[in-house]
Amino acid sequence: MDGPLELNFRHEVKGEKLVIAIAQDYKTSEVLMVAYMNKEALEKTIETGKAHYWSTSRGKLWFKGESSGHFQEVKEILTDCDEDAVLLKVKQNGGACHEGYFSCFFRQICSEDSVGQDAGKCNVRIVKEKIFEPEKIYGEK
Repeated sequence: MDGPLELNFRHEVKGEKLVIAIAQDYKTSEVLMVAYMNKEALEKTIETGKAHYWSTSRGKLWFKGESSGHFQEVKEILTDCDEDAVLLKVKQNGGACHEGYFSCFFRQICSEDSVGQDAGKCNVRIVKEKIFEPEKIYGEK
């Protein structure tokens, strides 16, 4: 059904009504990160063409790349069937992850060989390479 934008901001964190936002590389379809958006973040994203999110830890609007310069150029925005989550297809400039990786999904819990086996045998391991050193951008923790 076509019609006006009416997302279901039904997820609530610290009193803020939110939708889940998934950022995906627009060329490779690699999932880059998962965050939240409130109405203002979604509107700013649409208006500027750059991804904005709601920081649940800081309780404020967050322009992705504000500190690092690693912004996300939005190519397309989709919503799911319940209209309570959005998928942003983006051109990622630099790394999406504040830990220095292109994607926030750089840790493997289990591989194809271990799926369907005893969960206790799974070991988390890093399967991607860092593309930048966080300390050089954000400073020491």
